[in-house]
Amino acid sequence: MGLKMRFILLTLLLYILQGIAIDLHAQLNPIGALYFQNQYLGNPAMAGRKGFDVNMGYRKQWSNIPGGPSSQILTGEYAFTRNAGIGLNVSNETSGLFKSLRSVASYAYHMPLNENNTKLSFGLSLGFLNERLSREDMNGDPNDIIVANYNQTETHVDGDFGLAYTSNKLSVQAALPNIKGIFQRDLVNQRINHPTFFSALSYKIDSENPYGISLEPKVVYRGIKGLNNILDIGANVSYVNKVNLFGMFHSIGSATFGLGMNYQSFNIIGIYSTSTSSLAGYSSGNFEIGLKASLLN
Repeated sequence: MGLKMRFILLTLLLYILQGIAIDLHAQLNPIGALYFQNQYLGNPAMAGRKGFDVNMGYRKQWSNIPGGPSSQILTGEYAFTRNAGIGLNVSNETSGLFKSLRSVASYAYHMPLNENNTKLSFGLSLGFLNERLSREDMNGDPNDIIVANYNQTETHVDGDFGLAYTSNKLSVQAALPNIKGIFQRDLVNQRINHPTFFSALSYKIDSENPYGISLEPKVVYRGIKGLNNILDIGANVSYVNKVNLFGMFHSIGSATFGLGMNYQSFNIIGIYSTSTSSLAGYSSGNFEIGLKASLLN
């Protein structure tokens, strides 16, 4: 087997193991910010609940392995009325030779149920997904037929649908990511490791003590095609809305920890996710940093 073919097969193996298929949260350990800082990433129904929020994030995975996956995200949400919001979600992922760019726009309607800020929300995202092999990074013939055939895959329409019931304390969510795969079974959507559903339940406990500490336990249940469903359990602890610390433990044998700090309208957070139990001896885990700006709130 030639060096060029071995390199392509190694890249394919990294791609399949890490599960980079269609979406940011297609991976076994999703972007950590979706748990508390940027819930719009997991559910379009959470878009535009108040003011104008902009989130940026960067994640590096398997930093001790050349060509390890990396992700960049940019989201924006705006509540243009009291009951409706819009959002934009752009993600760029690289894993070896593989590059994936996904961009979707979202609309969410937040129907008030009473005067206590209890709402039932519906959200829909629609946009495009483009996947390519990078000829520039290839150590071999860039005109190889394997590369040409893969890069001839057309950019296709994709989207998400979500529901949410929220109040000042309780949040119940359900979402169907990548709804194109439900109706069209092409080669892309037949691959394993892409998400089939997302659900979450959390309850915020505000402390009445003078230290201003609040606690928000959360349970997330996710479906991944070709694998067992994943259960995430954890909590976020906040101190006077200035510092927050969260941890999530995953049923696949890994954990995610994050520390964030607020300054005026800005929040910066650092997140580390350990590797799954099957990869613990081979990779150094995932490192993530995020920045959030809350404007017009």
